[in-house]
Amino acid sequence: MSLLKVEKISKSYSEHQALDEVSMEIPEGTILGLLGPNGAGKTTLIRIINQIIEADIGSIYFKGTSLNADHIREIGYLPEERGLYKKMKVGEQLVYLGRLRGLSLKEALNRGRAWCDKLEIRNCWGKKIEDLSKGMAQKIQFIATIMHEPKLIILDEPFSGFDPVNANLIKDEILALRNEGATIIFSTHRMESVEQLCDHIVMINRSKKILDGSKQEVREQYRDGSFFVEYKAGDIAADNDFKVLKTEEMGRGLKKSLIRYNPDANPNNLLKKLINQAEIHSFVERVPGMNDIFIDLVKENSRDQ
Repeated sequence: MSLLKVEKISKSYSEHQALDEVSMEIPEGTILGLLGPNGAGKTTLIRIINQIIEADIGSIYFKGTSLNADHIREIGYLPEERGLYKKMKVGEQLVYLGRLRGLSLKEALNRGRAWCDKLEIRNCWGKKIEDLSKGMAQKIQFIATIMHEPKLIILDEPFSGFDPVNANLIKDEILALRNEGATIIFSTHRMESVEQLCDHIVMINRSKKILDGSKQEVREQYRDGSFFVEYKAGDIAADNDFKVLKTEEMGRGLKKSLIRYNPDANPNNLLKKLINQAEIHSFVERVPGMNDIFIDLVKENSRDQ
């Protein structure tokens, strides 16, 4: 079942078309990677879902009901432009923001303290935001986003400002929230995070949706029949069935070639051909990563435009 359904949303600013009939669905309990280059329309879509701005045309449904002001308390939003009150103490700020999201004073205190413990920043409770490092302040912003236990969590570049240790800590918490039933929209330019976290992918470029599918479906769609082959005691020569795209020396008498074969053909037939030419040590399909797919799609879409 879809928690959020977006139907043909369009938005323009004067002469600029920010979104052009974008549609998507987010299944409950999944992490959706919302991808696209700068200026593609991602932030506009996020702001429409958060009811910060209105769409020109189109509809959005939350749990099967037209999106309305009552749904705001069921959404947590971490914007790329962070917004904490620098003069307020951490504890006061978390309680204040929790109360705005409908928590009682006791709930806000208990959840705020529990999350500070979980993220290893309990000693920050009585400090002002302006006295914290960027990474510590980022953790406070993250807590403020999720402490009211929203059904939908929207994270815009959540790892910005974190060192690798704290980025892993937040990544584990995001996965835990998903496993506990939260639905998450994850907007980022870090493709390694998409590989690790996302179940589903939507890509927007030049205001239009250009990709939509599960991560596995997207990878399958862009398989191109390429294989890495490590070998020695021979040379691999192309024939009518495959091409050798590049070859490099690996040392110890080993070579490594990237070979392009028919993606719909049986790779066993390719392996048989290679065995007749060289001593094969490794034969691995090159499955395209999200970074490669992202770059190729954006370039292709730009050429079409």
